[in-house]
Amino acid sequence: MHDTPPPSVPDFTQWPSFPFEGDLRVKQLDEPVAVEPPRKGEGLRECIACNAPDDAYIWVGERWRVRAMDRPTGLPMVLILESRSHLDLGDLPNLLAAELGVMTVRLERAIRSLDGVARVHVNRWGDGSAHLHMWFLARPYGRLQLRGTFLSLWDSILPPISESQWRENLAHVAAWLAEFGGRPLAEPPRIQWQTPSSIAAQSSAEAAAAAAVEAVSVIESEEETPLPLPVTENEAGPDLPTPPGVPADAAAEDTATGKATAETPSSRTPGDDGTPGDGLDPETDRDADGQPAGAAAHPESPAGNPGTDPATSGPDDDAAGTTATDDPAGTGQDSGDTVTPDTVRR
Repeated sequence: MHDTPPPSVPDFTQWPSFPFEGDLRVKQLDEPVAVEPPRKGEGLRECIACNAPDDAYIWVGERWRVRAMDRPTGLPMVLILESRSHLDLGDLPNLLAAELGVMTVRLERAIRSLDGVARVHVNRWGDGSAHLHMWFLARPYGRLQLRGTFLSLWDSILPPISESQWRENLAHVAAWLAEFGGRPLAEPPRIQWQTPSSIAAQSSAEAAAAAAVEAVSVIESEEETPLPLPVTENEAGPDLPTPPGVPADAAAEDTATGKATAETPSSRTPGDDGTPGDGLDPETDRDADGQPAGAAAHPESPAGNPGTDPATSGPDDDAAGTTATDDPAGTGQDSGDTVTPDTVRR
């Protein structure tokens, strides 16, 4: 039994960005536990990120991968940047720590280049999984009520965007990242040539399909869902019995994977051996207008220059080892074609 009353409702509930209204009350704070339960990837718990294949991601490189949710949500784009190595944020060696900064800036610019995106929120929680994963949430342009702390909550409340727009956005970001190396694994939506009998029938079918699919948002993703604390018989008391036949850790296994199923890109050109690489090079980064510099502005020049990359020129005894250079993704030696964000969006 708690002796102290719950705290009063804080002032941020009156902010315009707060998603809820009406009578609210604060929950009582539970007593701290002596030992926290293991996260996914800790102890004997399986790591989902380590077991995920490359085709579950929209872009892959030698040391980093980017994935999306498994279906559209309320925001224009929600992406997750993961390291290939099973490391958490504080465990990164100098090489990966430097690359994390480059990849964070690069992915933020790619998402911000989408039509209708004003800001990109970058978050790291890490209470659900021990494998490093950074969240990137796009705030729609003009939606001032979505500014600030509660954007991840609004993602669960807003109606999901159309799947065709979602897939087009994924392909755009993947191609944007591939300008600097790695492999894009997301394709734009294919044209549906089947003509419905009427416009009303098509609208009804789309509405029914949207109602049948329940979107998995940021706060519902298993990567950020911590284990519920086990309730012992003494802790439960007469008013809070332990549910019969339910193990203490039964609720730990979620069915939502938070991963998008990406197709193998048809844009891979002859001569591409499929070897993933990041090609991290700040010299080839974007200019102030968000346009690609270096390889994007001069297709005849390579997309990366590992000799001048501060992220790959760490000490010889760096724990992460040596790096590999990559050919510019999306280009072929025989075809002469270049995949850019503009060509993908068409």
